[in-house]
Amino acid sequence: MSRRICPFTKVVFSCKIGKNGDRNGREGTAANGYVLHLPKDESVVLPGPVARRLVETGDGDAALVYIAVLRSSGSIDEAALRTQLRWPAQRLRAALDQLAAQGLIARPQTETAEPSVPAPPSERQPEYTRADMARALEEAEFASLTKAVEDKLGKKLTTPNLAILLGLYDQLGLPADVIFLLVGFCAERTAKQYGEGRIPTMRQIEKEGYLWARKGLLDQESASAYIRKYQRSREALPQLMRLLRLDDRKPSPSEEKYLLSWVDKGFDNDAIEKAYDQTILYCKELKWAYMNKILCTWDQQGLHTLQAINASERPAPPRRNRKTPTPSQDAGKAAQEEMARMEKYLQHLRSGKEGV
Repeated sequence: MSRRICPFTKVVFSCKIGKNGDRNGREGTAANGYVLHLPKDESVVLPGPVARRLVETGDGDAALVYIAVLRSSGSIDEAALRTQLRWPAQRLRAALDQLAAQGLIARPQTETAEPSVPAPPSERQPEYTRADMARALEEAEFASLTKAVEDKLGKKLTTPNLAILLGLYDQLGLPADVIFLLVGFCAERTAKQYGEGRIPTMRQIEKEGYLWARKGLLDQESASAYIRKYQRSREALPQLMRLLRLDDRKPSPSEEKYLLSWVDKGFDNDAIEKAYDQTILYCKELKWAYMNKILCTWDQQGLHTLQAINASERPAPPRRNRKTPTPSQDAGKAAQEEMARMEKYLQHLRSGKEGV
C-alpha cells in the first residue's frame, strides 16, 4: 500500500463501485461493505478492461506501478518511479516486465541493464495543513519516526519542523529508517564541527535529505555505505591539514568542503602536496581556490597520483624525421662507400699489372 499521505489519489474504475457507490469518485459503500474515501481533488481513470487484466495478473506491484504511470499521463521515467514508490531497481523492473508482458506499457527500446541516475527532486517544500500532519501522526510508522527524531535531537518538534519531517517522508519519499540515519548523521556532523551540545536545524537536515535523494540513497544499505565513506574521508582531514602546514587546528566549514572534495575525487596525499607546492610557488601563500583549480584540472585528466601527474609532465621524446639518417645509418653508409673505393682501387692495380 502506498505510504503517500497528502494529497489522496482517487482511482475511478470504468465500472460501478457498488450499489451505493458513485462513479464520480465521491465516497460510497462498495458491495462488500467497505467504505471508499475518494476525494475529488485528483482523478485517475482506469478502464474496466485494464483493471480486469491487472487483477488477473495477481501482481500488486504491477498494479501500483501502472497507477503511478497513469497518474503522470505516461511522462515518468524509472528513476522517478523508484523515488515515488521507494522501491529498489530490481523490484520495479519486475513489475514493469509484468506490465510489458501484458501489453499494458511499452518499454523503451534503448533500455540498458544499468539503472538510471535518479532525477533531482523538486526542492519546493509541500504545504501541509494541521489536518494533514494530524492524519500523518495517526500512522504508526510516522508517529514512531517523529518520536525517534525528537529523542535524537533532544527537543520537541514544532509545527514547521514537523512539516519538514513530513515532507522528507511523504513528498521526498525517504523511508523512515533512512530518515533516522539522516538525522543521526547530521547531528554527529554538527557536533564535530561546532562542539558537543550543538544540534542541526531541521532546515539543515532537509537540505541534506534532498542531497541523499539526488544520490539515490533510498534504502538503509546505501545510506549506511555513504555514511561510512564520509567518516573515512573525515579521518583523513587532520593529516591533510598538517600537509598544508595548517598545524592541528580543525578546518573551517569551507576548508573542510575543499578537503573532502579532494579525498572524494581520489587524490593521494602526495598529489595534494604537489598541488600545494605549485600554489605556494605561484601565489606565495595558500590560496584554496587556486589549489582547487589545479586539482580539478588533474581530475579532469584522470590524474590522481603523484606518479601519474609526474609522468604527464615529462616532455615527449622528439620525433625522428624518417628522411634524416640515424648515426648508425650514417656509419653504415660511410663503410659501404669506403669499401667501394677500395674495390675500385684494387681493380685499377690489377689492370696496371695486366698491361705490363
